[in-house]
Amino acid sequence: MALRSGLTSGLRLGKCSCRHTRQVAAAASTMASTATSEAALASVTAPASAADSNVSKQRRRHLVFNNRTGPSLQHFLAQPLETIQDNGVSVEPDEVPYMSISDWGQGRKYYVEVYGCQMNVNDTEILMAVLNKAGYQRTMELGDADVIFLMTCAIRDKAEEKIWNRLKYLKSLQTRAQPSQAPMVGVLGCMAERLKERLLEADRLVDVVCGPDAYRSLPRLLSLRALSADGVANVMLSADETYADITPVRLDANKISVHLSVMRGCNNMCSFCIVPFTRGTERSRSIDSIVEEVRQLSQQGFREVTLLGQNVNSYRDTSPGDGHNEPGNGGELSRGFSTIYRRKEGGRRFAELLHRVAHVDPEMRVRFTSPHPKDFPDELLYVIRDCPNVCRNIHLPLQSGSTACLERMRRGYSREAYIDLARHIRDVIPDVTFSTDVIAGFCGETEVEHNDTVSLMREVAFDTAFMFAYSMRERTHAHRRFQDDVPPDVKNRRLREIVETFHSTAKARNQRFVGTHGLVLYEGLTKKHSRPYGSDDYGHKVFLDISTAIHLNPGDYVRVRVDSTTSASLAATVVEKTTLTGYYQQFPQIG
Repeated sequence: MALRSGLTSGLRLGKCSCRHTRQVAAAASTMASTATSEAALASVTAPASAADSNVSKQRRRHLVFNNRTGPSLQHFLAQPLETIQDNGVSVEPDEVPYMSISDWGQGRKYYVEVYGCQMNVNDTEILMAVLNKAGYQRTMELGDADVIFLMTCAIRDKAEEKIWNRLKYLKSLQTRAQPSQAPMVGVLGCMAERLKERLLEADRLVDVVCGPDAYRSLPRLLSLRALSADGVANVMLSADETYADITPVRLDANKISVHLSVMRGCNNMCSFCIVPFTRGTERSRSIDSIVEEVRQLSQQGFREVTLLGQNVNSYRDTSPGDGHNEPGNGGELSRGFSTIYRRKEGGRRFAELLHRVAHVDPEMRVRFTSPHPKDFPDELLYVIRDCPNVCRNIHLPLQSGSTACLERMRRGYSREAYIDLARHIRDVIPDVTFSTDVIAGFCGETEVEHNDTVSLMREVAFDTAFMFAYSMRERTHAHRRFQDDVPPDVKNRRLREIVETFHSTAKARNQRFVGTHGLVLYEGLTKKHSRPYGSDDYGHKVFLDISTAIHLNPGDYVRVRVDSTTSASLAATVVEKTTLTGYYQQFPQIG
C-alpha cells in the first residue's frame, strides 16, 4: 500500500515486522486526523536515484507534515486500514500502545528556550500545557533534559543566525553524551515553518520540527521520532487553530503581568514580512473565552494583561453572540487607509473585546499589541479614552515616512494619512503616547525617502521606537519582486540617523513629565542592579526611589512624583501606595 511503503521508507524501518509498520501507519493516520487544513499532509524525502547512492547513504530521510507537498488528506483517508495485506497474510489493525496519552511523556523532562516576540512567549506557555498533559515535566537545567526545545523567530537574519549557533552548541552536547542519554532537540515556532527541510537535513542538528499551529501534535511527533534515527516535522498551517481551549502554563508564575493571545495569523501581506507565511491567515478566539480567561487571571492575582495578536486590532469574533452580523460596530478602517485583501463584514470587533476585558477587573491594567494603523476606528479610540484601566500607550507602526516606500511595502496608507491618524488620536486622547516600528534601507529606498522618514519622526514625536535595518526574507513579496539594493553601510548609517532622531525627540517629550504625579505598577527589582522599578500607563519604565517606611510587593500600585527622565525611562519618588481606581478618582484622566 502506498501509505505504508512511504512511511516505511521515510522512517527507515527496513525489515521491521508488519505489526511495527502498522503502528507507524496508525501514528501517521492519527496525526492526519488532527489536521485542520484540507491541503496536503505529508512529504517523505528520499534519494532521487541510484546515481546518488553515495549521497543517499548520508542523507537523512524524514517525515514532514505540511500544506504544500505530498499526498492529500483525502489520500490518507481513502486508504483502508481495516485490512492490510502483507505477503498474502491478512492482518487487523490493533492499538498503538506508545500513542496512549498517558504514555507519551512518562516523566521525561523538557527544557525550553524562548527567542523573539511576546507571541512566542505565549506559544511556549501553550506548548508547556500540551507537554505537561502528555506526561512530560519541565526542567530548568539544560543538562537534565531529555528533550530541548528552541522557540524561534524568523523576522530577521540575526534572529535566525542566533538559533543556528545555538543548535551547533546543542549538537556538541549530543555528540559528547552516550547515545542512550543524548537529548532530542526540537525547533518550534516561525523558523520551524520557514526552514523545516534545512533544519532536518543540516548535519542532523534537529530531531523534531513543529510549526506554530501544530503544538497539539508535538507529543505524537516525539513518539514518532523515538522509533528511528530520522527527523519528523509538522508545520501545517491552520485556518482555525487558536488554542482557545488550552489554559497556558505560565513561564514565570511570579510575574504580575501576562500576555494573552486573542487572535493568530495576519492577512496584511506587507511586502517585507514573513509572518503570513509562518503563522497563516487571521483567525480569532471568541470574546467569551477571552473574557473568561481574563477573569481567571484576575482571580490568580495578575495585575496587567496584554492582548496579543499579529494584527490584534483586526480582531473579529464570528461566534454566535450579540452584534455577530451587524456592520458598523467598530470594524471600519481608519480614514485614508486601505487593504490589499477583501475585508469581511460583521462579527464582534476589537473595540467590543477591549471594552469587555477592561470591565472584568477595574484594578487590572489592559494593554494590546501589535496593532496595524488601518484598524483604529473611533469606537476603539473611545474605549481607550473612557476606560481608566486601558493604558494610554498606542503602538502605531510606521515602517517608513515615504509614501512611495510605503507603497512598495504594501502598507495601505500614505505619509499624509498616517500623520492625520496620529493627530486624530491625539485629539480624542490628548495625553496618549505612541510607540512605533521603523525600517531603514528597504528595497529601493532613496536618500529622499529616508529623509521623509526622519522628518515624519520629528513631526509625530514618538515616545518609544523599535528601529531596524531591513533584512530580506525569502518567500515574501519583496523577495519575489524587489532587490535588496541598499548597501549595508548605507542601511547602518540611515539606521543611526533614525535612532538619533528618535532619542532627541523622545528625550524632549519626556521632559513634560518632570514634577508631575503619575500612577506606577510596581514590578520588583531589576535583575542587573536590583533597582526598584515599575511601569506607568504610557509605556515607560519607571525607576523608583522608595522610602523605608513604604513596603511594596510586586503588583502594588503607587503614586509617584517624577524627578528626572531620559529618552527611554523615568525616575520617580514613591509618594504613597494607592489603587488604580482610587488614583484616577483623585487625578482624573485628560479627555
